[in-house]
Amino acid sequence: MTRADRSILVLHGPNLDLLGTREPEKYGDTTLPDIDAALGALADQLGVRVSCHQSNHEGQLVELIHGARGVHAGLVLNLAAYTHTSVAIRDALAAVALPFVEVHLTNVHAREEFRHRSMVAALALGIVQGFGVDSYLLGLRGMVRWLES
Repeated sequence: MTRADRSILVLHGPNLDLLGTREPEKYGDTTLPDIDAALGALADQLGVRVSCHQSNHEGQLVELIHGARGVHAGLVLNLAAYTHTSVAIRDALAAVALPFVEVHLTNVHAREEFRHRSMVAALALGIVQGFGVDSYLLGLRGMVRWLES
């Protein structure tokens, strides 16, 4: 098994750097560093590595996805608003052909109509949403289980 076989890229999209203060009634008071720390702790338990990155810039997320090929076995993605708008990110995911799990802190189907469509869902192994921070942890568990099967 190569190093890449045990490495998962976690990408956080726009405005997730504001977690902990951004609309706490929707997103809670957990910060992005808290989420990354929880993912790191779970990765240690599962015997994998995670590399977590956040960007408010679509092009930077595309570059990170391009760079994942040959380095990571899969991805856990919370693309935030780009979930619903970015053909560029969808095409990058299709081009690198790495397995990924889409995650969301909230249940997007209980929110505004424009959030009900995901540009990347048809490419995803699965989608975990509505469980707050646990959406990320469940997504990581699912990604690892899939890689091990």
